[in-house]
Amino acid sequence: MNDKYNCPVEATLDLIGGKYKALILWHLIDNILRFGELQRLVPDATPKMLTQQLRELEKDNLIIRTVYPVVPPKVEYKLTEFGNSMIPVLEKMYSWGETYLTKQGICPSCNMKKHKKADIE
Repeated sequence: MNDKYNCPVEATLDLIGGKYKALILWHLIDNILRFGELQRLVPDATPKMLTQQLRELEKDNLIIRTVYPVVPPKVEYKLTEFGNSMIPVLEKMYSWGETYLTKQGICPSCNMKKHKKADIE
């Protein structure tokens, strides 16, 4: 853990506060995905930005990057045990955002699907 934080919210935002980090983590819930699949799921992220966000998530031990020695190279991403501990936070963010949009008269529609655990709320 980084000693520069005394605030739990600040520490959490440091881990998942990147522009696409929460979206990447969400898509990796119960999934192992390749870079191209993540790129399709997070289309607004440029390849450079997606790579940067993935590297930061890997550095923070939220995801595992597995490289297979084949041609062409095959790289897969999945949540670590620590990354899985973020699932309740991500599900709360989804539920809160869904409620917020609905109250604004906006029908929630995106490529993110609600996970089974989030349906319980």
